[in-house]
Amino acid sequence: MPSATSNSAGAALPPLVAVVGPTGVGKTAMSVRLCRRFDGEVVSADSRQIYCGMEIGTGKASPAEQAAIPHHLLDVCAPDEVLTLAEYQRLAYATIDAIHGRGHTPFLVGGTALYVRAVVEGLRIPEVPPAPALRATLEAELARDGVGALFARLAALDPLTAQQIDARNPRRVLRALEIFLTTGQPKAMLESAAPPPYRILRVGLAQARARLYARIDERVDAMLAHGLIEETRRLLDAGYSPRLPSMTSLGYREITAYLRGENDLATARQRIKHETHRFVRHQSTSFRKMEGVQWFNVDETAPEVIEAFVESWLKSSA
Repeated sequence: MPSATSNSAGAALPPLVAVVGPTGVGKTAMSVRLCRRFDGEVVSADSRQIYCGMEIGTGKASPAEQAAIPHHLLDVCAPDEVLTLAEYQRLAYATIDAIHGRGHTPFLVGGTALYVRAVVEGLRIPEVPPAPALRATLEAELARDGVGALFARLAALDPLTAQQIDARNPRRVLRALEIFLTTGQPKAMLESAAPPPYRILRVGLAQARARLYARIDERVDAMLAHGLIEETRRLLDAGYSPRLPSMTSLGYREITAYLRGENDLATARQRIKHETHRFVRHQSTSFRKMEGVQWFNVDETAPEVIEAFVESWLKSSA
């Protein structure tokens, strides 16, 4: 947690702008526009873009966008490494403080609601160190029985936490089980929050569901056209297990099945689209639960309007 170096007056606190919303809604383009206008730098809040070598399937900013605007917390670890939420939070705070030190404006941008909440709400993440023997047992159960069985066990032992996490995210389910089995207490009860010493603006981008689905479908087609199959093959050839959380994420899981001959390309394409539609519904629900977000429908709001809104807020905090 960064230290509070300013007084308690909100206007004295350095600014942080969070740009949130579901996959495919246009966060990257908007954040690049805002950073150009307000001398900003992007701090990624995406739990898949932390992985090296996973460019296309995770929708990272293009090389041109990254060359134009500094992007941080991309390519943090290898696909077979684990970055805990606490580690991400520490990296994010250090990065934000460094951006402030350069006299620039940090823009926290991403679709992983838990990453965003960890930063803007200052979640105090349970300091429960991993238990290697227990972790190995849970990993084996995950590999053998799948995340559904692990989540069912969590729901029976710790229903409070089970209600608050994504049942399809193997890392979150495994860690919640590990915490409960180590401490005997629900992960949700061990958590608290202490807001960081920033003045924070939360900008949410939304879009009508049908329009968003159409954009997602176009995006999936573009990913396939621009090398998602080759990227997935390269990762598999490098020795990364298809059971890794990184490799079971959207796109890579379906293309791995295609490369193994378990389905054809048309089926893989349709499954990626279907699963991404499901995922954005979950994202939208998570972000709608966040307090203090100023939502803009990108179908009805010109980018200049959002830019003017951010400019007014930044001037009011100067």
